Amino acid sequence: MLIRYEIIVSVIIYLLIMLVIGYYGYKKTVSHSDYTLGGRGLSPTVAALSAGASDMSGWLMLALPGSMYLTGIGAGWLAFGLILGAYLNWVFLAPRLRTYTETANDSITIPAFLENRFNDTSKLLRMLSSLIIIGFFTLYVSSGMVSGGVVFESVLGIEYRTGLMIVAGVTIAYTLFGGFLAVSWTDVVQGGVMMLALLLVPAFALAEVGGVSSTFTQIRDIDPLLMDIFRGVSVIGIIGSLAWGLGYFGQPHIIVRFMALRTAKEAKPARRIGMTWMVLSIVGAMFTGLVGRAYLTGEGVFLETAEASETVFVVMGDMLFHPYVIGFIFSAILAAVMSTISSQLLVTSSSLTEDIYKTFLKRKPSDREMVMLGRGAVLVVSLVALALSWQQNSTILELVSYAWAGFGAAFGPVMLIALYWKGMTKWGALAGMGAGALVVVIWANTNLYAFLGMDERVYELLPGFIVAALVIYVVSKLTTNPKQVQEGFDVFKQRLDETK
Repeated sequence: MLIRYEIIVSVIIYLLIMLVIGYYGYKKTVSHSDYTLGGRGLSPTVAALSAGASDMSGWLMLALPGSMYLTGIGAGWLAFGLILGAYLNWVFLAPRLRTYTETANDSITIPAFLENRFNDTSKLLRMLSSLIIIGFFTLYVSSGMVSGGVVFESVLGIEYRTGLMIVAGVTIAYTLFGGFLAVSWTDVVQGGVMMLALLLVPAFALAEVGGVSSTFTQIRDIDPLLMDIFRGVSVIGIIGSLAWGLGYFGQPHIIVRFMALRTAKEAKPARRIGMTWMVLSIVGAMFTGLVGRAYLTGEGVFLETAEASETVFVVMGDMLFHPYVIGFIFSAILAAVMSTISSQLLVTSSSLTEDIYKTFLKRKPSDREMVMLGRGAVLVVSLVALALSWQQNSTILELVSYAWAGFGAAFGPVMLIALYWKGMTKWGALAGMGAGALVVVIWANTNLYAFLGMDERVYELLPGFIVAALVIYVVSKLTTNPKQVQEGFDVFKQRLDETK
């Protein structure tokens, strides 16, 4: 494929904008709290779009359209599960987490909140949660880098590893220097670019095919089962797809946006903004894959493998638009990739510095020292993730699904129950967190489902979530909370009532 310089110009402009925002965030970052949580000063709009953009990643621009292209509307079960999960996350987690993290000694990370919530002087909760975050996020970041490399190779004909280096270099730069503020502000720009591109591409393809009615007719002519919502999907498959929504309760890079809101009351307007953005973007992604099947077939283009189908958004944009517009579309994919990578890098960095280094340091480090260490941690994690993604050996959806399940099972039940049940103990939290992560690893890498008499493997998040919740309940019933933990929960409830 020839390199088209008009596309490169558009992409360079986009990357420069990201670096400028990163520099602005750098100038606004004074303390470690600024670098890690933006000083709890995000507006509803910034928090909502930042949560959405950091959530969706390359999955939205590549994997979901590809899945719709290959299997049809049956792939929509996963999208529906995510929309429902995101909505419930805003309703049940956001206002309570914003209130409780401030009440619990102004916690600025998830591990710090768990330690303060349960008054865990042993540091076990903080350490275990930090290790889970570092392990799964390193894998998650590598999936984002794979997305970036694939896109550069598909659109610009630039070698996969060169694309990796470009994506990693720019993302590391604005995350490393600008911190949470830069990541959040770039997310707003990136979220807008993503949504616009996802609405633009299927709209133009629909016009080329001849409208909605003509498109659906052509899809049925290609394969009637593409319009069957149950095509190739078993009951267990549907349950597994819907179970993706459970993962939202435990994704640190998403729920940290709730903690950064200015007040708990702003969770409601943020929810409305975030859900509007998410529904429009997901519908656009689904139509991209579905309409793409009709449009590309008419043009004699066939994407027959899972890896090839994940480029349907790119291929359509390339065929429909002028190179400068293609550059914009390409930037939208980079936006999806980079917004998620940057958020995950920052959370991982926070765990390394705030939850591990600072916890075991015998002296109190200065803000400057913590910020510098945070930047160093971003660089280290980035290099490890880059090494893991050097060989493209899995589809994007496979990489994302594993990390998503790990976080959802390890943290989801713990966070929900900790915010709603006064009787939960630190031992229940420890046991539940460890059990959730362990079940995901075992379930995903063995045939345990067959041993249990199941015909097919259900998505590992579901058994992990259920086991973790049960373990939390049983262990908490067998152990007790110190008096100050009970009192802390009462203070939280009082402050939560004051925000209503």
